[in-house]
Amino acid sequence: MKIKTLLLFSALTGAVSIHSQEKNKITMNPFFETYTTPYQVPPFDLIKNEHFKPAILEGIKKQEAEINSIVSNKEKPTFDNTVLAMENSGKLLAKVSTVFYNLNSANTNEEIQAIAKELAPKLSAHNDNIYLNDALFKRVKVVWDNQKNFKLNKEQAKILENLYKNFVRSGANLSEENKKRLREINSEMAVATLKYGQNILAETNSYELVISDKNDLSGLPNELIETAAADAKAKGKAGKWVFTLSNSSVMPFLQYSSNRKLRQEIWNAYQMRSNNGNDKDNKSLAIKIANLRGEKARLLGYATHADYVLEKSMAKNPETANKLLNDLWIPALNMANKEAADIQKMIQKEGINEPVQPYDWRYYTEKIRKERFDLDEQEMKPYFSLEKTREGVFTVCKNLYGLQFKQLNNVPKYHEDVTVWEVTEANGSHVGILYMDFHPRTSKRGGAWMTSYRTQKMENGKRVAPVVSIVCNFTKPTENAPALLTFDEVSTFFHEFGHALHGLLSNVTYESLAGTSVPRDFVELPSQIMENWAAEPEVMKMYAKHYKTGEIIPDALIEKMQKAGTFDQGFVTTEYLAASILDMAYHTQKTAITTDAETFEIEAMNKINLPSTIIPRYRSTYFNHIFAGGYSAGYYSYIWSGVLDTDAFEVFKINGLFNSDYAKSFRKNVLEKGGTEDPMELYKSFRGAEPSVEPLLRKRGLDQVK
Repeated sequence: MKIKTLLLFSALTGAVSIHSQEKNKITMNPFFETYTTPYQVPPFDLIKNEHFKPAILEGIKKQEAEINSIVSNKEKPTFDNTVLAMENSGKLLAKVSTVFYNLNSANTNEEIQAIAKELAPKLSAHNDNIYLNDALFKRVKVVWDNQKNFKLNKEQAKILENLYKNFVRSGANLSEENKKRLREINSEMAVATLKYGQNILAETNSYELVISDKNDLSGLPNELIETAAADAKAKGKAGKWVFTLSNSSVMPFLQYSSNRKLRQEIWNAYQMRSNNGNDKDNKSLAIKIANLRGEKARLLGYATHADYVLEKSMAKNPETANKLLNDLWIPALNMANKEAADIQKMIQKEGINEPVQPYDWRYYTEKIRKERFDLDEQEMKPYFSLEKTREGVFTVCKNLYGLQFKQLNNVPKYHEDVTVWEVTEANGSHVGILYMDFHPRTSKRGGAWMTSYRTQKMENGKRVAPVVSIVCNFTKPTENAPALLTFDEVSTFFHEFGHALHGLLSNVTYESLAGTSVPRDFVELPSQIMENWAAEPEVMKMYAKHYKTGEIIPDALIEKMQKAGTFDQGFVTTEYLAASILDMAYHTQKTAITTDAETFEIEAMNKINLPSTIIPRYRSTYFNHIFAGGYSAGYYSYIWSGVLDTDAFEVFKINGLFNSDYAKSFRKNVLEKGGTEDPMELYKSFRGAEPSVEPLLRKRGLDQVK
């Protein structure tokens, strides 16, 4: 008996020890603790890759328990015990997921990518388990059908509407057989879209144009050469120059290199990303994703994926979106053809008896700009240091909304390049926290975006302040100069900051309605309207100061910039519209696509007579926006919002750039409201009428083109 007792005691203490170890693992995971950092930002200094998977799995487990609690509630379904309970579920999962997926975009590594790949089907299944739960949907439907009895306010009615429609759009009304197929589709898409994005990052990072002969640097700006030399040194190739497919490297190379052969080489690498027949090739993935989306839409009763997506947009349907694209296409194409003819003349003058090629466009456009307007982008860059541009953005926000910005050095951050700022009202009250991450690195995907680590909401009658971030890939500083931006990068900074304001100034009750939780074709209004201030002479003089002398940008240079304002807009608009039309082509198919992605793209572009001198801004194999970034059947949104932003900015042009009444109105009716109301109604509350397309045509110089 004593031996058995001793063995039993040993077994029990061993079990307790194991349980204790597991408990310690959980308590040591920062995601399982309340953040004690300043402003409760994520404790990036404590978070390790090993923390993500157990925290996500625990988050799934906790939300499952919360959903089961809602379903098993014996009381009649009400807004509070069903809709609000769902709104408040999944906090742990959201807490860890925001950090994990933000880092997967901005500071990833092989371990994070492997975790993302492993968890993608699990998270897809978890989402399906919620929205395909019959008992849960029945409770939601009872509240939906009896909403008049609950005396809901506007926000409550909106989250109920969103929740009910999300269930329906997620397959709640499907047969069991179709639900099973839907689960399979969702799981396959989760993995495929993730792989698609990872392939682009890998392909972008794998290419280097290594130059060892100084003569091959002819035409390149000094700071680009210095950056290339620094990159070469960092890669163990001291004494050489390395150029990459990061936009801040490849685009100025194409713009200034007088070596046509090298321009062709780096251009081909750029436009052939994930289209090289290797394990990072995205041709089959693009078709697979498009076909899975189409099948899902038809399963749910929609003709196409675009019909499914645009039901929730301002455009409402593909026909309306396509009409806008087609109305702009002919004037944009006509202007682009005139620009191509000008380039052809210059090429022939230089003795090149060949048609204009895509790798010629940026180089000769820069030469024509210099010849026609006496304007050289290198003449402009010294006035647009990153630091001064940031001050300009802050000044615009102060003048419009009274906001103040204070840099914080006592908060954790996920990379040494990142800066952190507290945003406050004019009276000093806290608005939110802003992270800014500006320069390219191999761990960061290309492009520029705004994201959130905590979304604004009300809790116990108090505003929970947001934590937002903007991530860019701007020109790096060199040993001899700070980061000097192109004006396109300046505009991108203002653009992303507009998104940040949408998140920071959000003032709603429920998290699911906060900030940028609006249709894709409305979310770009706050960002694109900010770009307008960047180009105004009055504003430019506030921030455009020479990085060496402090001299304010001369009037003569501003005047040249304005005269060249619509220059090259045919190309810019055409390459954008071509990508938007390609997006719609993929997502308006009523049956499965049977050709390969390259053939599909060629056929789609031939239909609109896209000239061989221009390719879509994004080709099928590196169109991250639509195949991995949430913009499927939505890339048109930028031009749709372009109509909104140019029309909205007219108010400030007429009544004063910093008119306080209109600034307050824009903040109140657009920036603070999030997704609480129909976006067109929000716009009309600010503007007093629906938008006109005329300001957009004037801005792009398309109003004079026939």
